[in-house]
Amino acid sequence: MHAKASSSRGARPTSERADHEQSAAVSQDTLADGEPQVKTVAAIDVGSNAIRMVLAEVLPDGQITVLEQLQRATHLGQDSFRRGRLGAQSMRAALAVLRDYRQLLKLYDVELIRAVATSAVREASNADNFLNRVFMATGLHLEVIATSQESRLTVSAVRRAVGGALGVDRDDALIVDVGGGSTLLTVLHNGEIATSQSLRLGSIRLQEVLSTSEEAPQRSAELLRQHISNEVSTARRSLPLGSVQSFVAVGGDARFAAREIGKPTASTDLVTVDAAAFDKLVRRCARHTTEELVKKHGLSFAAAETLNPALLVYQLLLRQTRADQMIVPHVSMRDGLLLELAREVTGQEDETLLKGVIHSATAMAEKFRIDLDHARSVADLSVRLFDELHAEHGLGSRHRLLLRVAGLLHEVGGFVSNRAHHKHSYYLIANSEIFGLNPDEIVLVAHIARYHRRSVPKQSHLEYVALPRETRVVINKLAALLRLADALARGRARHVRDLRLERQGDELIAYIPGATNLLLEQRAIAAKGDLFEDVYGLKVRLEEA
Repeated sequence: MHAKASSSRGARPTSERADHEQSAAVSQDTLADGEPQVKTVAAIDVGSNAIRMVLAEVLPDGQITVLEQLQRATHLGQDSFRRGRLGAQSMRAALAVLRDYRQLLKLYDVELIRAVATSAVREASNADNFLNRVFMATGLHLEVIATSQESRLTVSAVRRAVGGALGVDRDDALIVDVGGGSTLLTVLHNGEIATSQSLRLGSIRLQEVLSTSEEAPQRSAELLRQHISNEVSTARRSLPLGSVQSFVAVGGDARFAAREIGKPTASTDLVTVDAAAFDKLVRRCARHTTEELVKKHGLSFAAAETLNPALLVYQLLLRQTRADQMIVPHVSMRDGLLLELAREVTGQEDETLLKGVIHSATAMAEKFRIDLDHARSVADLSVRLFDELHAEHGLGSRHRLLLRVAGLLHEVGGFVSNRAHHKHSYYLIANSEIFGLNPDEIVLVAHIARYHRRSVPKQSHLEYVALPRETRVVINKLAALLRLADALARGRARHVRDLRLERQGDELIAYIPGATNLLLEQRAIAAKGDLFEDVYGLKVRLEEA
């Protein structure tokens, strides 16, 4: 990468110019002296067939201005999906790319960097070795994200680009992102995230699993269709594909279709592709070898190699819906990463995606048939206590969200057995996917829920002591609130609006209106208030309001 930059803030390297700018609703950040501050950020995506980087500025007026976009082909997915581990040559090539990117990051004086890896690294048995080598060679902390995180980032970018265009916020909409290792499906109902799922239908994975690269084009397409159809049929059992009216296609191969046969819309960021025209395009492409696609469409070999498997996935999914066209936005998961970086700069949260987290947790609670009224009461009381005691625990809004999720899910273990159900809750939560939460956050929620009853955290609890001290402290603070909320929710205090809290010295007094007999609540507090008193140094006293 041969880029030159002066020391001036406004100077930019000229190696590869960004072809678009994206705006995001972000607040103005300021310096200590009140002057607006422009922050330079970078998003790096280590994918199955390429490593991509986007450099951008978060501007004072609330915009994200993309400075540069870079992409270099790699073969991490071919190794991982075929052999279950990353090959030495592929790792060396990836490290060389990341070293080059690191040099550009220095030239731009980037202040915030988010580097993520997806399915190829996630599924490799030697992923830890690769992550260590990346850190030693570049200083980059490469984060392996779960499919639920990929979905969250993609949905964030799509919602920003599409908004209410073409009825997406009114209809049942399906967002489909076909990557190299997996296909991410997210269903929106009236603009809200209803459910999400990941299918093992990545374009590179399909080639490696079915060994189609050596087959004649028509035979290859036949094998792909059959395999994809089987996977999609399974997905129909858990996804309401038949009710979908808007089909949003994300990914480079969808953008190829948009370039070839797309129709412009009122938005410069959106193109529509008619279903009938798309079928014809898929049939034409399926007749060609990779080499022929390169020549005919001017594609790189890497792009042409994955084109037919990806187009077939889009086609077969589109046919399962009621949509008569594909909506193709010019966004990717990296745009979601940029939005997240911008929110980190400004301290804002994406309220829509937070609602998606709660919806996902509620759906899980319903799946395990818990008492939702009690779960919601405990969750509401927990965050009420969180807000009341903010000065004592000093935790942030993300921890507040995790506490609410733990409150909703604390009794899911009862689905397995009422005996020691807190331990079953830990296992079920720790081994589930919750939309919008990363694996570390899910483990945190599992521990908080595990300690809602019976024993408090102990040195003999191996999963707990294996965590870093900072994480254990957070678990103690939040589990103490959950235990107290669960105790209060057993009686008349279950409705948050009826409860009044007051600090008096070393006591926290809960005033409960209309209570003539608080024996039930007092016994529950006596049984579960130990951790709260240890962590916060406060005794809980109940009084009639």
